[in-house]
Amino acid sequence: MSAAQILVDPGRAERVIAIGRVLAHVPNLRLREMGEEDRLMLLRLTEQVGRIAERLEKLAPGQRAGGGAFRFESPTPAWHGEGESRAANRRMEDRPRLPDSSIIRKLIKARQLRARYFDVELFADPAWDILLDLSAARSERRRVSVTSLCIAAGVPATTALRWIGQMVDSELLVRVSDPHDRRRAYIALADNTADTMARYFTEVGVGELAIA
Repeated sequence: MSAAQILVDPGRAERVIAIGRVLAHVPNLRLREMGEEDRLMLLRLTEQVGRIAERLEKLAPGQRAGGGAFRFESPTPAWHGEGESRAANRRMEDRPRLPDSSIIRKLIKARQLRARYFDVELFADPAWDILLDLSAARSERRRVSVTSLCIAAGVPATTALRWIGQMVDSELLVRVSDPHDRRRAYIALADNTADTMARYFTEVGVGELAIA
């Protein structure tokens, strides 16, 4: 009878829309002399805003738990203004990038060639071999399985697994689950590790830099 607007867990914008709909149908509103033309205009406006809100909700249904399509809240610490965003982009562009994978692969091949002339255990350095292999893979945008990384480490599998585990625990590497097979996992450089490797390659002058 009263044409009530029923809202379930509404956001602020949804409350504003509901109030506008109610006001548009109030017959003798005296808050301000509102003519019939004004009332119809307000009704059309609230209906248009409502349709826009519904479309946005359909485009991003996962936002509902975070406040719906409209969010009225203070910026988070990660938020940047327009000028700050450009400055952040410039900092990203200034960061050193990993060399092309072919350059890293040449370094890996040169390390492996030592086994022809010396005892392989003399130069065992699984952590560095793991970092080099994952750097090349990142440059190639290729995923590396645990098995493949154990082979690249150049040490027995049990030793390689121990090193991989320690490097994951130290946050040098990250373990990424296969979305299609939860039993399989891939290993990748953590972003900070990739930046450190890129700075190292730049410092020692390893070839021309390319996009990682």
